[in-house]
Amino acid sequence: MKHILVIEDNLEIRENICEILEIAGYKVSFAENGITGVEKAQQLKPNLILCDVMMPQLDGFGVMKILNRDSDLNHIPLIFLTAKAEKTDFRKGMGLGASDYITKPFDDTDLLDAIEIRLKQSEKIQATFNKSDQGLQRFFSEAKATEQLEKLTLDKEIRKYQTKDIIYEEGQIARWLFFIISGKVKAYQSNEYGKELTTHLYKAGDFFGYFPLLTETKYNNSSACLEETVIRLIPKNDFSLLLFNNRDFAAQFIKMLANEAENIEQQLIDLAYGSVRKKVANALLAFLKSQNANPEESNVIKVSREELAASAGTAKETLIRTLSNFKQEKLIEIQGRSITVFSVSNLENLIS
Repeated sequence: MKHILVIEDNLEIRENICEILEIAGYKVSFAENGITGVEKAQQLKPNLILCDVMMPQLDGFGVMKILNRDSDLNHIPLIFLTAKAEKTDFRKGMGLGASDYITKPFDDTDLLDAIEIRLKQSEKIQATFNKSDQGLQRFFSEAKATEQLEKLTLDKEIRKYQTKDIIYEEGQIARWLFFIISGKVKAYQSNEYGKELTTHLYKAGDFFGYFPLLTETKYNNSSACLEETVIRLIPKNDFSLLLFNNRDFAAQFIKMLANEAENIEQQLIDLAYGSVRKKVANALLAFLKSQNANPEESNVIKVSREELAASAGTAKETLIRTLSNFKQEKLIEIQGRSITVFSVSNLENLIS
């Protein structure tokens, strides 16, 4: 049974929608505002979300932005519900990645038809691309647009790397799109004195190295393995053919680019204006998310102090003092390289 989350602040409309969906055979949950809606989406991970646009505290666009930042939620189809029909609202909603846009008042049949279409599209995309190497191969197989593309996608190279191995360095020419089969990778930049700043962490199921392929420039950063890692190398020509010949593939990458750009922008803001405590809390959460599919269930991080300091953008000595403070406040426990996070929500509260 498909699960639908309804985020709507109007009681009468919310109850009407829930009744329609339950009669149609869907499992239904609801939230009366955007903040509660985001919390329920994180907790329940529904198959589809119906979300009102005009809501107090956090509107529908805000909900969409938060969901887009979460790799566990940004694939969920979201249909906006609104009484407004201005073109600017349509463009803004679709630009954020909304699956559809329905104007109130709407016909019951139109609503159910839109839901059915989006659920089928979501199933198709997830079936062909499930963030595993087998899923990637199946995706390429089903996305082949030409005979030339079919030849390019056969027998793509797989490489195995050891901890601290360099994958590419700043200034090199970009020739590959990288897909992580297993392991973890960091992207980083170094200043003239050799001090590193970790800009991104990638885990199994992630693509990386695509920015210079799109801009046809050299790498402006470097990447290295945080542990033993297996990577599939996808040729530049293969990537380009898929990008320009397959809409589903292009849509995946547009969303990926938007999310990464927003993450980088937020990281720059935090580095410029955030306190040391906030920077370290952000770094801990980033490593926790990269190492564990569900941080609430598995809350142990294994990372060197150098790597953590590079991710937080602070000196190693400052990091150690901050971690000591966190330990005294019962936020974490430290045993060698292992750091146990007692409460993800407490760290998130430090950030917010």
